[in-house]
Amino acid sequence: MLYRVIDASEVDALVRGFMESYEVVAPVESDGSIVFDVVHDPSEVILDYVQTVSSPKKYLLPPRETLFTFDVEANDVTEFEADIKPRVIFGVHSCDINAINRMDLVFRDGPYPDPYYVARREKTLIVGMSCMPDEKCFCNLMEADEARYGYDLFLIDIGDKFIVSISGNEAAEVLERSCDVRYASDEDRVTFREITRARAEAYNPKNPNVQSVAMLMDAFLYDPFWNELGERCLSCTACSAVCPSCFCFDIYDELHPDGKTGERLRVWDACTSPDFATVAGGHNFRPKPKHRVRHRMYHKLNGFQANYDRMLCVGCGRCVVACKANINPIEVLRFFKEKEAVHADE
Repeated sequence: MLYRVIDASEVDALVRGFMESYEVVAPVESDGSIVFDVVHDPSEVILDYVQTVSSPKKYLLPPRETLFTFDVEANDVTEFEADIKPRVIFGVHSCDINAINRMDLVFRDGPYPDPYYVARREKTLIVGMSCMPDEKCFCNLMEADEARYGYDLFLIDIGDKFIVSISGNEAAEVLERSCDVRYASDEDRVTFREITRARAEAYNPKNPNVQSVAMLMDAFLYDPFWNELGERCLSCTACSAVCPSCFCFDIYDELHPDGKTGERLRVWDACTSPDFATVAGGHNFRPKPKHRVRHRMYHKLNGFQANYDRMLCVGCGRCVVACKANINPIEVLRFFKEKEAVHADE
């Protein structure tokens, strides 16, 4: 890993350098909120944000995409080839980079890589950006507060400069062409350590750190706590819509108005949706909200870890904001912290 320094004033030049050969997606202001969107001018980019409304996941796994088209009359299927542009997702926080890394485990690195996801991922560069957490962030509890890999460049704000961690050749070439790249001074290193310490101290100390959450979830699988959460759940799926690591989807065929042609679509789905676990014959394996809420939390905090040795939740805090019923991993961790304390006293 290489580390270099650029002036903060050179970030616009870096964005412009990427725009010469790539579509650049970055945080921008939209209707009073910060969202990831395609930028046409470096001045649109906002880097001093806490969190975007939704993650950049949609640029790798679109909410709706065509898998193939078909002709019923001709009994013919045509593979769909999307026009995938080389893209840079700029200004991505560590939690979102870790979410992409988890998506890679599922769609790219498994025994059956998803060709649609892989095609987008291979044409996407990631430029990370350091951040300062607010009271809703808990990525430190999910081991997602640092991005150790999964990016091409990572910019660490040290005031009027950025320390740049370099791990991708393509991005490094753009950096070299666009900016006055130099080595970090002793003063830069001191400032970096001070900012890193301040960031670690900025996390909300009231967010519970539960070391044995996976074991506790198994032990309290049938606790009345899940009934209480289920009664509050609105089944609106807002949590899943904003989550950077949810990857459930549905597949269905859509017939065109001519009644002869159509397309097979993949669309985002959510395990908190009432019909998510309904199978042929009409049986629903998770008929009540309590079953669906418990399943979602179990997968985020236990099930994924059993398979991939890391939690699926990255602690970005978006669901904390999105859920109007106050159902989120912090609430669940708080419950298990109480159980952990009781167990320790026995």
